[in-house]
Amino acid sequence: MIKRAIISVYDKSGLEELVNTLSKYDVQIISSGGTARRIREIGYNNLVEVSEYTGHPESPGGLVKTLHPKVHGGLLLDVDDAEHKKWMTENNVHPIDLVVVNLYPFEKVVAGGADLETAGYNIDIGGPTMTRSAAKASLLYDKTCIVSGPAQYSEIIETLETNKGSLTTEIRQRYAQIAFKRTAGYDAAIVKYLEETL
Repeated sequence: MIKRAIISVYDKSGLEELVNTLSKYDVQIISSGGTARRIREIGYNNLVEVSEYTGHPESPGGLVKTLHPKVHGGLLLDVDDAEHKKWMTENNVHPIDLVVVNLYPFEKVVAGGADLETAGYNIDIGGPTMTRSAAKASLLYDKTCIVSGPAQYSEIIETLETNKGSLTTEIRQRYAQIAFKRTAGYDAAIVKYLEETL
C-alpha cells in the first residue's frame, strides 16, 4: 500500500480529488510552499512540510527545498536491501511510495518572449530531479510511482480504488517511461531556447 507521498506541483488543477483519495488510505503527504497550502485548504491533516521532514529550512525564494538526502534517499534506496535499510534507519530516512510532480512552465514562459533572467528563474531543478529519482526507483525496485502531470490523476485514483490503496507494476513502469520523456522534453526546450537566445 501507498504509505507516504511527496507532492510538489506548479499546476494544482485536479489536486483535490487526488488528495481526497489518498486520505482514504491515510497516506502521509510531504509537501511545501503553495502545494502544502493548497493541500491544507482541501482539509488534509496528515501533512508534513518538507523542511520539517528534512530538518533543514527552505532556502530564500524556495530555490532549495527537496534537494536533500532524506527525500532522495527515501526514493532511491531499497528497504529490502539490508545495507540500504541500515543507512535509512541510521539517518531517519523513510521510503516514499508516490511522487506527484509537475514542473515550472518553462516552455510557456519562453513562448511568451521571456528574457534570459525570467527564463532562468523558470528552469525547474528540484522537480526534474525528484521525477528522475522516482522513475529510476520504480524501474529498480518496483515500489515508487512517479505521477508527472494532472492528466494521470484519474488513472491513479482508479488504480488506488481498485487495488485498495496500492498501485501496479504496469502503471509504475509505464509512468516511469512517461516521466523520463517529460524531463527529456523539458531539457530539450531549455537547450532550444538557449541556442536561439545566446
